[in-house]
Amino acid sequence: MRIATSQYQSTMNASLQVNQERVSQIMQQIASNKRILLPSDDPVDSVRLSRLEREESSVQQYRDNIGALQLRLSKSEGYLSNMVGEMNEGRDLLVWASDGSNAPDDLKAMLAPLQALKDSLFFTANTVDHEGNHLFSGTLTRTAPLAYDPAAAPGARYTYAGNTNSQNVTVGSGLTQPANEDLKGLETLLNQLDESIRVLSAPGASANDPAVRTALAANLKGFDTTQGLVSSKIATMGGRQNVIRTLEANHANISLSNQMAITDIGQLDMG
Repeated sequence: MRIATSQYQSTMNASLQVNQERVSQIMQQIASNKRILLPSDDPVDSVRLSRLEREESSVQQYRDNIGALQLRLSKSEGYLSNMVGEMNEGRDLLVWASDGSNAPDDLKAMLAPLQALKDSLFFTANTVDHEGNHLFSGTLTRTAPLAYDPAAAPGARYTYAGNTNSQNVTVGSGLTQPANEDLKGLETLLNQLDESIRVLSAPGASANDPAVRTALAANLKGFDTTQGLVSSKIATMGGRQNVIRTLEANHANISLSNQMAITDIGQLDMG
């Protein structure tokens, strides 16, 4: 059988084109180090890769959320721990003020540190992060948790303006952890401190005066109550951090497994 020159050339051109396409595909595989460039290259493994990559994307998002949550909880815990330390100092000062042997001048000398303590607790409670969000307002992050009304009577100037709702962060499939704490209850202590400062600043104030002793006793009880409240929040935050550290370790193991599977399925065998 004779083969025409034109037919022979057509066959050769078709063969060269097929081989050129194959070489081009191989070069793309080498350049990307991927065995599967299109789903049609391997439909079954392509689906497996898609599932693994989708799961890996979710795991990475959980890990990012956990990192941000750890930073937020650590920062909040630090502020609350400082507040507990300041409350200890304030309580010691009130115990000293309750000593009946103190002269009026001794009591007046305590006014400045008590005022500084009150201002410091108020300032810390209204702390904001780098984005301007309040840390202890519940979900009302653009509202300062503690409000001060100078026109009100001493003992009623401080109010809580936030809420007690939780800002939940997703840290796993179906798992969330609160990212915030509120400081509802601190306003009571600040009002008691305000009242103590008022009675101690009165001319001739004496620790043996029943009105003074009543205000100081209420303030001491308020310190104990508020310290317990804040300390319990610190303990709760510590528990959350333990939980998310465990979750982070689990996510890291899952991520490593996913990456190994993605490499085994999708990486080009250079040989």
